[in-house]
Amino acid sequence: MDHADRGRAGDDAVNKSVGKPVNECVDNPVDKVRDVGRRMNVGSRPNRDSGLNVGGGLNMDRGPNVDGGLNMDPGLNVDGGLNTDRRQNAGRVLILDGGMGRELLRRGAPFRQPEWSALALTEAPDVVRDAHLDFIRAGAEVITANSYAVVPFHIGDRFELEAQTLAATAGRLAREAATQSGRDVKVAGSLPPLFGSYRPDLFEAARAPMLAAPLVAGLAPYVDIWLAETISSLAEAHTWREVLPNDGKPFWLSFTLDDAVPHEVPVLRSGETVAEAARLALDLGAAALLFNCSAPEIMEAAVRVARDICGDRLRLGVYANALVTEDNNSDDANGELSGVREDTQPEAYLRWAQTWVAAGADMVGGCCGIGPEHIRELAQHLG
Repeated sequence: MDHADRGRAGDDAVNKSVGKPVNECVDNPVDKVRDVGRRMNVGSRPNRDSGLNVGGGLNMDRGPNVDGGLNMDPGLNVDGGLNTDRRQNAGRVLILDGGMGRELLRRGAPFRQPEWSALALTEAPDVVRDAHLDFIRAGAEVITANSYAVVPFHIGDRFELEAQTLAATAGRLAREAATQSGRDVKVAGSLPPLFGSYRPDLFEAARAPMLAAPLVAGLAPYVDIWLAETISSLAEAHTWREVLPNDGKPFWLSFTLDDAVPHEVPVLRSGETVAEAARLALDLGAAALLFNCSAPEIMEAAVRVARDICGDRLRLGVYANALVTEDNNSDDANGELSGVREDTQPEAYLRWAQTWVAAGADMVGGCCGIGPEHIRELAQHLG
C-alpha cells in the first residue's frame, strides 16, 4: 500500500475526458460507474485496448466468465480468512503489506516522476510481482494492487487509452503473487485520490466517476477487497462508495490525516474530523476504517476516536508512512520524492504499531517507506 510522493496535480492531464455513455447495466461494474457518471452529467469512453472489452459486459479474457461477462474467479471466496466482524477477531491483528512505490525504487525498477510506480507495470512487471511476493513472505495477509498511480496526474495522456489496461495489469500481478505464494492471501484493489494526493481542494465530484470507471473495470476480476486509500475528504469517500459495483466484496475506507501542525482532535487533510469520517464509514457500510500515509505518531489518537464511535461494528487499521513530515506536506508532493525519516526502522515502527493496537486497531501495515523488513517485524510480534 502506498501513495504517490505527492505533488501538485497537472490540471491539463486531469482535464482529459475518458468517454461516452454505454448501455446501462448496473450489475456490471463498468456500467455501474457510468450510470453514476450519467446522473452527474459526465460520461465515459470504452477503453480502446482490443484485449479489454468494456461495453455490454466486462470480458477480461481470464478464464470462464460469470455475471454477464465479468470473470469473478468463482474459486475465490472473498470473505475466506478475512472476517470483518471485529467481535470474532478479538486479539487477532491482520497484517497488511507495505509501500510499493519506494520498494520498487529500492529494487531498481524504472522509476521517475510523474509516472512514479505506474511505470513498472509496463517496464518491469516481474519486479512488481516479486515485491508483492516478498511482502507475503514477510507475513502480509493482504496485499494491495499497484494501481495507485494509474490516474491522470501521474500518467497524463496515457490515462484515456491505457488506464484500464494498466489497472488490470496491477490486479493481475498481485493475484499472481498471491497464487504463487500458496498462502491464503487476499488482494485489495487500490482506489486512489483521482485528482491529487493530499489535495481535497482539487477534488471534482462531477468528474470523478468517469475517472474511476477504468480503474474499477481493470481491477474487478482480480481483487477480493475494494480499498479507497489516502482519502483526504468525506466527499472523496462518498464518491468511491457510490461508483463501486454491488459485487459483495468488502469496502475498506482509508483516510490520510493532517500531520502538518498539531490539532486538538485528529482531522483529515480537508479539516474534517476523524469523528465525522468514522460516522461516514458506518453510514457507507464499510467493512473496515483505516488511516494511512500520515506520520506514525498521530495515528493513535485517530484510532481511539474511531473506536469510541464505531465500537465493534467494523475493523480499524493503520498503515503509516516513513516520510519526513515537512516534505510530506509540501506543495509539490507528486513532483518530487520526499525524504525518509531515520527513526522509522522496523523496531521503532513496531513500537508505534503496538500503540495503535492498544488503542483499538486490529489491522496494521505500512505505506511509503515501509518495506518487507517492517512487515516481518509486525507479523512476528502482532500477527
